[in-house]
Amino acid sequence: MKKILAKIVQFLKFIRDEVIKFPAYILIHPLKGFEEFKRYGRGKVGIGVAFVIITVILNILKFQYSGFVVNDTNIRDLKSFAQVIYVIGAVLVISVANWSVTTLFDGKGNYKYIFMMVCYCLYPYIWANLIGMVLSNVLATEEVMIYRLIIGIGWFLTGYLFFFGIISIHEYGLGQCLLTILFTLVAALIILFVGILVFDLFQKIYGFLYQIYQEITMRNLL
Repeated sequence: MKKILAKIVQFLKFIRDEVIKFPAYILIHPLKGFEEFKRYGRGKVGIGVAFVIITVILNILKFQYSGFVVNDTNIRDLKSFAQVIYVIGAVLVISVANWSVTTLFDGKGNYKYIFMMVCYCLYPYIWANLIGMVLSNVLATEEVMIYRLIIGIGWFLTGYLFFFGIISIHEYGLGQCLLTILFTLVAALIILFVGILVFDLFQKIYGFLYQIYQEITMRNLL
């Protein structure tokens, strides 16, 4: 029993230190935090993936449990799989886009650190949306701006972490960082465009093959 309790305490301490305190430390001291993140291996892939999973779950919960003053969606319109694709797709596209651009711009970070950095940037987004979802159920219509302010702060801090993450991970200056972000956005749009084209092509091929299958099946039945 003591061993089980000790493991539980150790796990809770790990959650406190690595899932809550260290990302908060990065948020307050981004340059020092991302330096430890990269140089001393404080960043962990598992925690980054956990932030992505929490973001997916939170987006699904927001769809259903946000207060009516900020939520005019129909629960029947919820597509959980689509939420998974949106979040994971956004993280992967941004990571690949940044990796491809910084490879050309002599960035020092490899794909692993870029991916983890993007995942850790979700930390303020998670807290802002969690607080916003809870508050949305007690705010009056006249107080909706408070909700929007909290969500806006979450997005701003996520971008703030991404900005300093690029500076620290790739060891860039201010100008090179801004240029990298611009080209990362362009690369992400190109990846999305190509992805949509490929998806559309596969859909047409599938539709064509399915029509052939139906015709063959109908002829065999006749």
